[in-house]
Amino acid sequence: MRQYVSRRRFLQTSAATLPLLTQSAWGLQDKKTPASDRINLGFIGVGTMGRGHLGGFLGMPEVQVVAVCDVVKERREDAKQRVNERYSADKKKLGDHCAEYIDFRKLLEHKGLDAVVIATPDHWHAIPCILAARAKKDIYCEKPLTHNIAEGRRIVQEADKSKIIFQTGSQQRSEFGNHFRLAVELVRNGRIGQLKTIRIGVGGPNKPCDLPTQDIPEGTDWEMWQGPAPARGYNEILCPKGIHKHFPAWRMYREYAGGQLADMGAHHFDIAQWALDMDGSGPVEIIPPQDPKADKGLKFVYANGVEMIHGGEADCVFVGDKGTILASRGGIKSTPGEIVKTPIGEKEFHVYPSSSHKRNWVECIRSRKPTIVPAEIGHRSATICHLGNIGYQLKRTLKWDPVKEQFDDAEANKLTSREPREMWKI
Repeated sequence: MRQYVSRRRFLQTSAATLPLLTQSAWGLQDKKTPASDRINLGFIGVGTMGRGHLGGFLGMPEVQVVAVCDVVKERREDAKQRVNERYSADKKKLGDHCAEYIDFRKLLEHKGLDAVVIATPDHWHAIPCILAARAKKDIYCEKPLTHNIAEGRRIVQEADKSKIIFQTGSQQRSEFGNHFRLAVELVRNGRIGQLKTIRIGVGGPNKPCDLPTQDIPEGTDWEMWQGPAPARGYNEILCPKGIHKHFPAWRMYREYAGGQLADMGAHHFDIAQWALDMDGSGPVEIIPPQDPKADKGLKFVYANGVEMIHGGEADCVFVGDKGTILASRGGIKSTPGEIVKTPIGEKEFHVYPSSSHKRNWVECIRSRKPTIVPAEIGHRSATICHLGNIGYQLKRTLKWDPVKEQFDDAEANKLTSREPREMWKI
């Protein structure tokens, strides 16, 4: 414990005397970073998304990946091999010393661990976040942050109590050609006049899981994969065999996630919340489409009268009384066209400076300053997705109090949380 505290204090005090450094400056400084100064990182979940994150952090000299965890043997072994091969040629790194775990709780006990990256299915975000926060580990957790609304508030409380550095994986705030960041600055600076409507172009809500049961592959801990979710038989659509290169369809099922509405919606609704200056709040009314079979058209109404509609011609469409902005990962355009062509002035509103989401987290671990998407913001953006799914499920207009985080409807309030299986109650 003394060694761990000493390293963390070093990271805090060394950064406190320096401004936040640019990406290039970090690269120059950390080529000679001694082992005692590096951030020791563990990975919980090394499927498709987790492997992508692993590759990114392996390229950072100031980070040392020391442990990986997954419920599938092939993924664990592959991730461990990637780490050891990457470090084997680097005499400043540890070499063949990356540990592997099936149970993330064992990973959290790994000696000298400073921080974790959580890239599990959505139903497995909250418990690792809470336990990692209690263990004083800094956290990078994939979006959407939670499986339900109540989980998000618990994560925020635990992160705040432990004073850890938390980053939600809402990468659009930092990356993708600056299109979303520019759109937010243009809206917040009044370039389209008074904001009236937002349209979010993502897929439909979640649905109950009805997949047949298959034989559990050797080397897969299916019981651990299910975790707090209701017990059911194995299906490879939920947990693919071995190492896969696609994004599994557990995202579509209510027991584990929020459908496309929450998968990509967690990105795009997050940008809408940012543009609305609602990072600590949310809508006050949920209005489902009149057609009970429709999977688009639900409206979120904010207290200021702005309507956000699920469905649109681009990732994020902002409509004001003086113009429209369409922002997507592939580009940004406006009507009239001059809106996106006119530079933002130095004294106008500018968003939080970040050009790399992973880099922002690492810098903030050292400075102990808030990240671009701390737990509260991640929770509020995920809440939009959950509100939408509840609206589609109940098919009636609902009033929502973003301060109390409660509906005016008893049945809807029951859907804001879920009791985990007994063995996973914390």
